[in-house]
This record gives sequence, structure tokens and C-alpha cells, in this order.
Amino acid sequence: MNAATHRRTAPEDRIRFTHKLAYGAGAFVNNLLAAASGGMMIVLNLGLGLNPALVGLLGALPRLTDAITDPIMGFISDNTRTRWGRRRPYIFCGAIASAVIFALLWQLPREQSDTFYFVFFLVGSILFYMAYTVFATPWVALGYELTPDYHERTRLMGTQNFIGQLAYMISPWFLWFMTSQRFFIDQVAGAAGLAVIVALLVGGLGVLPAIFLRERMLAVATAEATAARAVATAAAGGSFRRNIADFLASFRSTLSSGPFMKLSLATFLVFNGFMLISSFQYYVIIYYVCGGDQAEGAKYAGYAGTVGAVSTFAVVAFVTWLATRIGKRRAFFVATGISMIGFAMKWVCYNPELPWLVVVPAPLLAFSLGGLFTLMPSMIADVVDTDELSTHQRREGMYGSIFWFMVKLGMAAALAGGGYLLNATGFDVALGGAQKPGTITLLRIFDAGIPIVGSAIAIWAVATYPITEARALAVRLELESRRGPTGAVVSENVAP
Repeated sequence: MNAATHRRTAPEDRIRFTHKLAYGAGAFVNNLLAAASGGMMIVLNLGLGLNPALVGLLGALPRLTDAITDPIMGFISDNTRTRWGRRRPYIFCGAIASAVIFALLWQLPREQSDTFYFVFFLVGSILFYMAYTVFATPWVALGYELTPDYHERTRLMGTQNFIGQLAYMISPWFLWFMTSQRFFIDQVAGAAGLAVIVALLVGGLGVLPAIFLRERMLAVATAEATAARAVATAAAGGSFRRNIADFLASFRSTLSSGPFMKLSLATFLVFNGFMLISSFQYYVIIYYVCGGDQAEGAKYAGYAGTVGAVSTFAVVAFVTWLATRIGKRRAFFVATGISMIGFAMKWVCYNPELPWLVVVPAPLLAFSLGGLFTLMPSMIADVVDTDELSTHQRREGMYGSIFWFMVKLGMAAALAGGGYLLNATGFDVALGGAQKPGTITLLRIFDAGIPIVGSAIAIWAVATYPITEARALAVRLELESRRGPTGAVVSENVAP
């Protein structure tokens, strides 16, 4: 890129490092809640004896509620007007409410019926996910407006993704902690204790973005909303009906954004391609590399997982640096391309003769999600600016919520489809290490091939993504010119 299109970040557009850490605290809370709410549910079966089918329903039903409430919360946040802002009150209250409800949810009474546990946990989970949405949706939206700079957005998202990964370093130890007789009498007591620890972290760290960050676009959003409300009042009837109409119009408008849909499609393909076969790696390692020895297979799978988790930190830092040099779209091509090489290497490195080779592809595989969730939030922030240019509204909440709405629905479908795909291979657990050769071959093909195909289509989708650095700068300058003095407000989040 030449000097005309690649600009240094102006001092007033830089976010203080302490404020990046504050926003990153929200990422840690977000990932911690996601990991804990899923990873701890095994206790319902192992500790309380709840039917596995009911446990599956308890995992799926509240998440459907969570996905549906995301766009509603995004719209509410975009249209809230308080002295503390559009996002911060919800982040603060949502963090506290999520912590309290999560802690109470796992204080499970003993010797109750399956029906009692199902109803108790279902109602509690729905309440928890509603509180979680109140926190997470405005937190995501807040990140889109902390800086208008093309590259500083990437640095912010890289920092928050880096900090957020810490949650996934500790979550694999949850089952060990809950089961440890050094701390608890049984798993049920362990879950109750762990939930309190998680709640304290959520409540203590989740409020930091609300306390230390300011909403840079608050004045702009207020001015634009005032103008839009005047038009809407003249065109519509009652307040409730107008709000419903505004929500539906905002939802349709968001889905009609070509750049946004390209990013959503790419995320769907990369993330859900990974999720669809997320368990297949373990089957390949156990039943192909280790000949059906579950203990040996679990050991090597653990090695690969640990190397991948540690590598993700380096990947996030590298992709953040790379995107500020060659642009976000090209950085996505590089990161996704490297991950495709990693998936292809599974065919060679998952070798019964040299089982330790399973760790070799792991650092390359980390580029898949490590790059994806560093670049996509930064690119969506650029889309929000382009949207404001045409709609005269700041709608960070709607864009962030619909993005995650589609990711969550896709994830639910991928997790459900993975079981059917496993059945399609002909896998039979009763055969142990004597699986049919065709079954092993299909497992290996699906494990390596599905993410490669999904990633290739994702690269194709992003290849026509139109918001380059030059285009983002042109949009910013036009917006600031149109806003007048309001657009020149300097945020307290910037570095001095």
C-alpha cells in the first residue's frame, strides 16, 4: 500500500493501553461464561444422574433463547439514551446479574427427581442467558465505537482476543477441579464451589469496561437519533408499534448490507466448519493413531490441544501486526490459508508410526479461529461506519448482535450435525480399535477436508469484501464532515 492509503494512527485515535485491558477484561468474562456454562454441564449427568437426553436439551433450549434475544438487546442498546450512555449501564448491570444468577444456578439441591432438575436448570439457564445477553451484546457494540481508526480497531480486537484466550487456558481444568476430593466431597459440591469462583471473576472483571471506558459516538448517536425520531413520529402511530417497526426495519437493513453478509458468511464457514468436526480429531487420534487405546489417545490429543492453545496467543499477536501492515482482508487470506495447510498436514502427521507428530499441525490450526476473531470484529466496525453513511444512524448493537445471532444458530446446527456425520462414517464404539478401514478413512477425510473446503469458500467470500483502508478513510472523512462539530468529539479512551 502506498503512503496515500496507509496512514499512521493519529495520537487522538489511539486507545490507552489500560483501556484496551479494560475492554479485554470483558472478553475474558465473555469467554469464561461461555466455557463454564457448557463445560460444567457434565456434572448434571455424572454427578446427579440426569438422563443424557435431558442434559442435551438443557444445553440447546436456553441457547436458542440466547440467540433470539441478541438482536433485541442490540436494538435496545442502540436506542437507549441515559446520562451514562447507551452501553455502559447494561454492561455493568448485566455483569452483576450474570454473576449472581450463575452462582445460584449451580447450588443444586440433592435427591430430587429428574423433572425437578430439568425444570430448575431450564428456568435458571434461560434467566442466566438473558442476563448474559444484557452484558455481552452492549460490550461487543462498545468495542466498535472506541476508535474510528482503521488500524487501532485491529489492535483493540487483537488485545481483547489475546486476553479472552486466557479463559480457554483454565477452562479445561474445570472438571478436574470439580472432581477433586481435596476440595469437595463430590462433583455436585465442586460445581457449586466453582460457580461461586466464576461468579466472583465475572462480577469483578465484567464491570471494568463500564467503569473505565467511554462511548466515543454517544453524542453522534444522540444527534442522529433525535433527527430520526422526528421523522418516525410524523410517519408512524403509537410508540410501541413504532418501536416494533423500527426494530424490523433495522434488522432488514442490517441483513441487506453486502459487506456485512460477506463477513458473516466467512465466519459461519470457518467457525462452523471447525465446530462440525470438532470431535473428529479425538476419534482419529484414538482409533487411527493409537489403535483404539483411549488413554494413549487422550494423552496425545491433550498434547496437541495444549500446543494449539498456547500457539493461539502468538497467532493473535502476529495477525494483529500483519493486518496493520497489509490490511485486514489480506491478513484474513494469510491466516486462513495457513490454517488450511495445517488441516492438510493432519493427513501426514496423524501417523500411527510416529504418534508425537500430532502436535505439528497444532500451531498452524491456531490461525483458523485466532485470526478469525481478531479480524472480523475490526472489519465489522468499519462496516458500521459505512452503514452510518447511508442510514444516518449508529447501529453497532444491531450489527454485533446479528453477527453473533448467526454464529450461534450455525454453531447449534454444527454441533447437532456432527453426530449425524459421525454416524455416516460407520463408526461403532463397540468395535474399539477394530473399526472398519472405510470408517477410519472417512473420519480422516472429514476431519481434514471439511474445514479446508469451508475455509476456501470463506476466502472466496472475503475476496470481494469492498472496505479497504482507503475506502474506510474516505468514509470516515465524509462522516466527520457531515456531522460537523459533533463528529470531532475526542474520547477519554484515547492515549494522551
